Amino acid sequence: MPSSFAALPEPPCEVRAFGHLPEWGRAPLPLIEAGAEAARRAGGDVFRLRLGLPAVVGFSPAWNRRLLSDLETFVSAGSFSRVVPYLSGGVILSDVPEHAGRRGVLNPGFGRRAVLALQERVRRAVPAVPEGPFDALAWADGAVLRALNAAYFSGEADERLLHAFLAPLRRPFPVPAVPRPLLFRRMDGELRRLMDLRAREGGRDDLLGFLAGVPDGLLEARVSLAAAHDTTTHALAYALWQLALHPEWHRPEGHPWVLKEVLRLWPPGWMGSRRLARDVDWQGVRLPGGAVALYSPYLTGRDAALWPDPLAFRPHRWAAPPPAWAYLPFGGGERTCLGLHLAQSIILTVLEGLPPLRAHWGDARARPGITLGPAGPLVVQRRAQVSTAVP
Repeated sequence: MPSSFAALPEPPCEVRAFGHLPEWGRAPLPLIEAGAEAARRAGGDVFRLRLGLPAVVGFSPAWNRRLLSDLETFVSAGSFSRVVPYLSGGVILSDVPEHAGRRGVLNPGFGRRAVLALQERVRRAVPAVPEGPFDALAWADGAVLRALNAAYFSGEADERLLHAFLAPLRRPFPVPAVPRPLLFRRMDGELRRLMDLRAREGGRDDLLGFLAGVPDGLLEARVSLAAAHDTTTHALAYALWQLALHPEWHRPEGHPWVLKEVLRLWPPGWMGSRRLARDVDWQGVRLPGGAVALYSPYLTGRDAALWPDPLAFRPHRWAAPPPAWAYLPFGGGERTCLGLHLAQSIILTVLEGLPPLRAHWGDARARPGITLGPAGPLVVQRRAQVSTAVP
């Protein structure tokens, strides 16, 4: 007979009447770290949170595999993405059986070959690195905005409107969840203008040119753009900072390992959510249908049972493949992030053109919101080049 959901371990809460809501809003990372430790002490890999509705968080590869593979039980409808207007729609919220067909239509435009064709225009769009000290986080924000403008719109979108549209995503929760109908109407109007331009002039070989020809292409363009910006910005900012601290890794062959290690330690998608469509028995506990089921790439990526010296920045660990279902910065299975190749291509293209950097000072503590990013600023500067010329 399975135990009840109430038997699951949980982290402490300050005011039991409010459950974990105050801690979830104020400091969610210490909260889930305490929950994971409580689960380990109990010999398990899941814990519950009191968030006003039943919520269960798992962090083991087995949990990740079940949640990301059993698409009929762990569904996107009713997940946390639905409460954020920027992410509430399109392929992100589609479930079986519709999801596979929708992804099949979208995959060609976001696949490795299609993204490779966009690489040169992305390279041209990246701004120059300042001569003096600069904030790597702010610079990455602008660089990614320009790169996405190039990849999606051939640089033709109104950059001020793009900045205004994406700005609320950088604010702490609940700011991103506040409806902004006028701003969304302006953004949709700009997308329609650019789609019409492509229709009149025979299209463009950019992402919007592709999306203009698929069902609900405008919605997919708006949602995928919103999903891409802060995730890519934060990963790039952390990569810049780590290369400034570890200049020995600043070489093209080292960049892929640096990026993987950044995404292991600071995955922008630090928590993913689904809703249970039915009751599930997990390790002797009955998880009720309707509960929110969460997985955490942040917790799994820092689990000492999976990663030697898990809190250390060690790019050379990627000489060997990671444990299965332990590295999930882009999700996994059929629902792997649509923008995986685009994000990686933008970041690696930017890193390839960077001069050597050195770190001045900064606050690299992880700050969770809709995405996980550095608190900032992260002040870096070009590293002085030693001349080898003979006078």
